[in-house]
Amino acid sequence: MDEDRQWFKSRIGVEVQETSRSVCFCAHAIHQQGIFRVADALNDARFRDNPLVQGDPHIRFYAGAPITTQDGYALGTLCVIDYVPRKLTDDQNNALMALQRQVAAQLELRRNLEELRVALEGIETLSALIPYCSTCELNIVIPADTGAMQKVTAGVNELLAGKQWPKKEIVEVELALQEALVNAIRHGCNNDPEKQVQCCVTFDAAGELVIVVRDPGPGFDVAAVPNPLEGDNLFKGSGRGVFLINQLMDTVEFTEKGHRVLMRKQRDAMVESDADASRNSS
Repeated sequence: MDEDRQWFKSRIGVEVQETSRSVCFCAHAIHQQGIFRVADALNDARFRDNPLVQGDPHIRFYAGAPITTQDGYALGTLCVIDYVPRKLTDDQNNALMALQRQVAAQLELRRNLEELRVALEGIETLSALIPYCSTCELNIVIPADTGAMQKVTAGVNELLAGKQWPKKEIVEVELALQEALVNAIRHGCNNDPEKQVQCCVTFDAAGELVIVVRDPGPGFDVAAVPNPLEGDNLFKGSGRGVFLINQLMDTVEFTEKGHRVLMRKQRDAMVESDADASRNSS
């Protein structure tokens, strides 16, 4: 949605691709928290004369969940419409909000990856970005601010690219590291930029990547974190970060009462073998 128009970036059952913002329902939805509902547009003074109600697509029911960034900016909505009046059940409300969270997460991921690409283009040398220590390939301390994460992720990405890791695995490491840093900043430091988060990166004797993220927080009971794929947890936001890290890395350990996470990942042996064969043949 921009100043004058709204676009349907993805749609099912609706042919129109864009409308004027002055008549769109979503312009109302993005100004509030939670789901904006219109049970019957013909009985709602705000919409009964709307051309989208009086004419094609003849909207009677609308429910829209605003999609906002982590900074609080409303980008648009995930919405459902119908040609007859209706009300959503509690389960349908929860499902719509769950889908909204997934869309917002995908948009954030896309933005983070683009910011990473821009950051890497501006990096002249890795040594200018991150200090080295005797035991780590990389060792960096950042303030508890999500804006500072780019400094870490860009360095790790550059390191793995230099070791010729495949792009797919670099992205997996990137996503896991982002989740670990976000958890440390939000939960370990309560988003207090006066506090700090440390990240160390090295490779063990077998060539396995080892990443350690530490925060000064009180920690948490990892066993108590709910599985986001079980039961009603699907509609909750908690547990997704820990679950995603475990899916992306080979092994994950939470120590020091949860405020230290150690992640390991081995480069795919088949990919590495293919790369060696290609170099030998050339």
